[in-house]
Amino acid sequence: MYIFAQMGVELMGTIDTVRARDQFAEVVNRAAYGKERIILTRRGKPLAAIVPLDDVELLRELEDRIDLEEARAALEEVKREGAVPWEKIKADLGL
Repeated sequence: MYIFAQMGVELMGTIDTVRARDQFAEVVNRAAYGKERIILTRRGKPLAAIVPLDDVELLRELEDRIDLEEARAALEEVKREGAVPWEKIKADLGL
């Protein structure tokens, strides 16, 4: 939690979707300019989130890194164990 405070990110607040709709501009501004993460709730249950764009960009970067690691691992597996040619797979499936 301390790390988030150092980064200028306030921990998540919650707001009901009806209230969020009525105060939409304020909620968006809190996320965009206040760097606040806001959980939208309906009937007391978490439903969605409004987060700063920086959070979304960080998530995309993390996903890209994970994809790259998985691709590298797959290539290493092919090097170790070999691969089955596409033509053989099609023939085995009768395509």
